[in-house]
Amino acid sequence: MGRGDLTDEQWAVLEPLLPQGVKAGRPPAWSRRQLIDGIRFRVRTGVPWRDVPVEYGPWGRATSSVDGSGTAPGTGSSPGSSPWPTRRARSPGT
Repeated sequence: MGRGDLTDEQWAVLEPLLPQGVKAGRPPAWSRRQLIDGIRFRVRTGVPWRDVPVEYGPWGRATSSVDGSGTAPGTGSSPGSSPWPTRRARSPGT
């Protein structure tokens, strides 16, 4: 358990509040607690999603577990992409 991770007591309070998955299939490779701790690490430190330590699970899994769409929470864009519109190049005649 890293500094800033949820304690057992905090996890005992939070876990029942999380929605239960009903998908059949292979069990998840990363525990929900690891993913929640990874999301909290990212929010606490402000690092990009790709820089979240691997002990919290893959960064793409952490972002998709928040809203299920694969977008970074709060940005409305895919992880690693810019939230700003791209600039079009000028044509040589203008």
